[in-house]
Amino acid sequence: MAEATKPTCVVIRSQEGGSYEGKQALSYFAGVSVESAGSQALCMHLLRIPPGGKANAHLHENHESAIYIISGEAEMWYGEGLKEHAVTRAGDFVYIPAGVPHQPFNSSPTEPCIAVIARTDPNEQESVVLLPELDR
Repeated sequence: MAEATKPTCVVIRSQEGGSYEGKQALSYFAGVSVESAGSQALCMHLLRIPPGGKANAHLHENHESAIYIISGEAEMWYGEGLKEHAVTRAGDFVYIPAGVPHQPFNSSPTEPCIAVIARTDPNEQESVVLLPELDR
């Protein structure tokens, strides 16, 4: 019988992770996930929302999200029917509970918004549910 591999620390260099476009229509730079580190309960990626960019309206069915805005500014419609609105700036933290619809966007015509996103889903895209009926 083969011995189970013990979990260990993993360093992921930002240039190794590559980037991908999520179901939300935003570009992510892959960081910690089940694929890159064998994570079992979280993922963490770098997000860049270009000037004028926006995500598709969506929710993360069973997973919480925590976001830290590194630079720029982003806005977000969220909640039932996307009726609530928030503006976030560099240095702000954002918490999104599981199952809460949201649609972030960058209203700046010139500056990108850069953020670190962590979710309690090691597969990151697995629990994304698109909500096209709520897209603005």
